[in-house]
Amino acid sequence: MVLDVINKNGEKVSQIDLKDGLFGIQQKDHLFYEVIKMQLARRRSGSASTKTRDEVRGGGAKPFKQKGTGRARQGSIRSPLNRHGGVVFGPKPRDYSYNMPKKAIKSAILSAFSMKIRDGKLKILDSLELPEPKTKVIADILKRIDSNKAVIITEGPNRNIELAVRNLKGFKSLRVEGLNLFDLLKYDDLVVTKAAMERIEEKITR
Repeated sequence: MVLDVINKNGEKVSQIDLKDGLFGIQQKDHLFYEVIKMQLARRRSGSASTKTRDEVRGGGAKPFKQKGTGRARQGSIRSPLNRHGGVVFGPKPRDYSYNMPKKAIKSAILSAFSMKIRDGKLKILDSLELPEPKTKVIADILKRIDSNKAVIITEGPNRNIELAVRNLKGFKSLRVEGLNLFDLLKYDDLVVTKAAMERIEEKITR
């Protein structure tokens, strides 16, 4: 699979050869669902908490006598049957995260790349460097390459790009190490530097 490499002005400058077996696979919606569900589960704080009847304050004394009132017997005003009483089977702090096989996650990411390539939404830049973190500069570059609502993937730490993109609505900057399916599917376009694309291919084939 041969794809065009463009410069900051949107002009073709070279080509990159990618493996068909990696970036030309079928769209796997079932894996998209499973991996996104896993990612969202990992983001949950799991901090919801309710008190059981023995954790609610008060209720030490028997509210009324056992017999003769015509009411159901009660041993505590903090019973789950009463207002302000304890909660039965309520949530407690817990960890919602779980893991999936690495091969399944890689397959989902490759499927997302293949989908972007088929839809013409993948743009490979020869390089992307900024002398200073100016949002206006990166916005002009993205406009020239005709990119809207995109995730920008760089080969490594690039503080200037990360700071410049941070102020742009509808755009996000990621390093290759932070590559994830949620962001690949959330944004319309995928802007990747040539060096980052080579690193992604190397990382996936490990």
